[in-house]
Amino acid sequence: MISYLKSSEMALKKVKGNIERMFDKNLTDLVRGIRNNKENEAKYISQCMEDIKQELRQDNLPVKSNAIAKLTYLQMLGYDISWAGFNIIEVMSSNKFTLKRIGYLAASQSFHCDSELLMLTTNMIRKELNSHNQYEAGLALTSLSCYISMDLARDLSHDILTLLSSTKPYIRKKAVLMMYKVFLKYPEALRPAFPRLKEKLEDPDPGVQSAAVNVVCELARKNPKNYLSLAPVFFKLMTTSTNNWMLIKIIKLFGALTPLEPRLGKKLIEPLTNLIHSTSAMSLLYECINTVIAVLISISSGMPNHAASIQLCVQKLRILIEDSDQNLKYLGLLAMSKILKTHPKSVQAHKDLILQCLEDKDESIRLRALDLLYGMVSKKNLMEIVKKLMVHMDKAEGTVYRDELLSKIILICSQNNYQFITNFEWYITVLVELAQMEFGSKQGHVIGAQLMDVCIRVQAIRAFAVAEMAQLLEVYASTSQFTIMQEVLYAAAWLTGEFASELENQEQTLRNMLKYKSLPQHIESVFIHNILKLFAHIMNRYESEGHLDLILDLADVILAKLSESVKSGELEVQERASTVIVIINIVKEEVIATGNSRLMDTTHVGNPQDLFAKELLTLFNGELNPVAPKAQKKVPVPEGLDLDAWINEPIETTSESEDSDQDNTENLFVKSDKFGYGEQSEKYQYQPTEEDIKKSRETRKYEQQNNPHYLKGSTLERRENSSNGNDVIENIPVAELNLNIPSLKLIGQKRSDKYLDLHKEKKDKKKSKKKKKHRKSESSSDDNADAGPMVEVKQVLELPEGATLSDSDSDHHRLDDPHRALDIDLDLPPIGDVLPNKKEVAESEKPLKKEKKKAKRKNEKDKEKKAVKQKPEKRKKEKVENLLKFDKENDEDTAKEDRKPKKTKKDKKKSKEKEKDAKTKTKKSASGYEEALGISTPTKENYQS
Repeated sequence: MISYLKSSEMALKKVKGNIERMFDKNLTDLVRGIRNNKENEAKYISQCMEDIKQELRQDNLPVKSNAIAKLTYLQMLGYDISWAGFNIIEVMSSNKFTLKRIGYLAASQSFHCDSELLMLTTNMIRKELNSHNQYEAGLALTSLSCYISMDLARDLSHDILTLLSSTKPYIRKKAVLMMYKVFLKYPEALRPAFPRLKEKLEDPDPGVQSAAVNVVCELARKNPKNYLSLAPVFFKLMTTSTNNWMLIKIIKLFGALTPLEPRLGKKLIEPLTNLIHSTSAMSLLYECINTVIAVLISISSGMPNHAASIQLCVQKLRILIEDSDQNLKYLGLLAMSKILKTHPKSVQAHKDLILQCLEDKDESIRLRALDLLYGMVSKKNLMEIVKKLMVHMDKAEGTVYRDELLSKIILICSQNNYQFITNFEWYITVLVELAQMEFGSKQGHVIGAQLMDVCIRVQAIRAFAVAEMAQLLEVYASTSQFTIMQEVLYAAAWLTGEFASELENQEQTLRNMLKYKSLPQHIESVFIHNILKLFAHIMNRYESEGHLDLILDLADVILAKLSESVKSGELEVQERASTVIVIINIVKEEVIATGNSRLMDTTHVGNPQDLFAKELLTLFNGELNPVAPKAQKKVPVPEGLDLDAWINEPIETTSESEDSDQDNTENLFVKSDKFGYGEQSEKYQYQPTEEDIKKSRETRKYEQQNNPHYLKGSTLERRENSSNGNDVIENIPVAELNLNIPSLKLIGQKRSDKYLDLHKEKKDKKKSKKKKKHRKSESSSDDNADAGPMVEVKQVLELPEGATLSDSDSDHHRLDDPHRALDIDLDLPPIGDVLPNKKEVAESEKPLKKEKKKAKRKNEKDKEKKAVKQKPEKRKKEKVENLLKFDKENDEDTAKEDRKPKKTKKDKKKSKEKEKDAKTKTKKSASGYEEALGISTPTKENYQS
């Protein structure tokens, strides 16, 4: 009776659960409801969340699985479902596959490797992996790959390894791919799994074979040496397989293996060239070309037909570059840059094609073409390439691309310490033309740095460069529009001041420099500093000639200009301006004193060594050398110096003193823009008096009379004259303006073109000579293609003591690399096999202790001998005492050694018994790793084969 009641109760529960499920919302209802409530989507989803939580509280597992399915969809929309982790595991443990699949899907989306609930899933997943149903095992493997942790990888690696020998290819394929995820989390599993992985490369199923190839190719990223023994298997697959995707992986792997074994490369050339000729798949063609390039680089001895292989690769890459597909074009340029590093001449023949890519709409393709041009430059074609790039810059659009183009022009010219520049005058004119381009570039500091670097390194070009900089300053002072990059003015002012002795008209340059307008702080401060340098050189010449009045006039002009800079809001400008004013005032006093002394003594003749300008010029003496990059970072900080400590501690101010001094210190250097309100506004407002108004009127009338552009006369005269019409135009006064405006230049013609024409003329002359005489080698033609005389370029860099150029701050070892743990050597045994036991360590340390005791005794003897030499009187007594001590120690050691053998025999017996027990539990393979019984591993002979 009781059993009957129980069965009826169970039946009623089932009926009740089915009725409830009829009214529950399923996944399709949820999606339909979200679409219908777009305006109140968040409110609708929060209501659905409450319904889902109620469903998860029920005991009916199908209801829970329905709720988990809806949560999985909401997780895709960005909602957090981590609170339902226990319910997901409960659905995963269902006996029905349809419900189990929902649970594993939710786990793969919501769980991650750091989830705390994963410890509850270990036994459940192990049960699924050992299931007879292949789809359940496949479901567990697929889900596990999304959230596997180190603990799961260690605990389940043996179970996944056994699935590699499954009779079903569906399981074998998934297990092979899953092993890669296991290796990433638990690299030690790679040792026992490697022989099985090798077997799967020859699996009869093509899917398993392809999966094994993918795994080995990914493993070979870090340490390809481990997989060099698989080369015969991969070579067989490459020559027999027709799967393009698998061929791409194999060819990639060969590209990584050929640098380790050059003999392998010689065998690969023929099948790779056959694939290049026969394949129509562009992706496979690209990988074949990349591998051929890697093979030819690795072959040090060279091959007789390697030039033909390179030409074939370049021709195929030309087809890729000419294709309309932007992706293929980009890949073609990328592969061409790899060939350029080893075979530049074969790529230089396609220079026109690469220059055409500069006109492409895609900016990434244009930038890749620029990188190629950087490597194609030689002494012959440098001027031509730069000319085309500058013409292209005039047409190019987009400030980012134009800035990149400008920086690439400078990189092309300055590479390897200006190796390919044969005429530095041409390079200076190119930099000046780039500085005058009106497109708002932010690369002015790059041009300025190049101008300064060339002048410091190349002494022969300084006179020409300084003259160009003086002309730039003249253009800047005479034009109202700002047509020069500001950062180039920094270099122009610095060079004209530093190398002022190279200037022809120093006074004119100084007066142009004094016409500077509002500039950034660092540029204006350089202007002020170099005004003093130029003044010192001009003063030296005038003082030697006796023109003291000219010195005083020039000093007054400088003081008038710098009196404005002292009022600047920038501290650096104020400091430099005030320093120069003080120095010039001292100079004026000295010049006036020397002038008075000459008037008093007419027979006095100044000695050139006693000139005051010589003393001023000593402030700027010293030879300049190029400074190495990051030289300041390499200067060691002296001991005891704290760079963060205060030099002078700040003054403690009270709140009352701050309020009282605020009005006096707030607007000390800068005019205040603040105005008060109400009664306080009167102290900020200026009310002019009648005298001030009269003075302003008089000054305005004076300016109108002296202004040629102002129309003079009363308003009545203008009205009467306006009726005459054309007579008014004739009566307008015309004044001649004498402005020193430099001559205009045509856009199509640039000064740098004349150097290119000279270069072409010399080329034509050399071609005519080549017809009469045959050259020995092609490589010598680049070296003899000089367009001008050889110029010495300084390559010595200033560095602090003990620093080297090889010091680098970059860190090449990325700690966040997921493949870093796979960099292990499979030929070495695991660490556990190498480390001995504690007893073995103790036994091995015993003879070391004896040796240490003997070494101590020897040291004591040596000390005693030295002491004996110093004190001969005590020699006999000390010898007797030492001998007695030595005999006692020997007696004690012998007694200890007699006791030891008994203990060691017992220890040996115990260790032998433990070794026998260990052998019964585990067996050691020939490759050096330990495995549990039941796992069959190939022998060393099979492994090597």
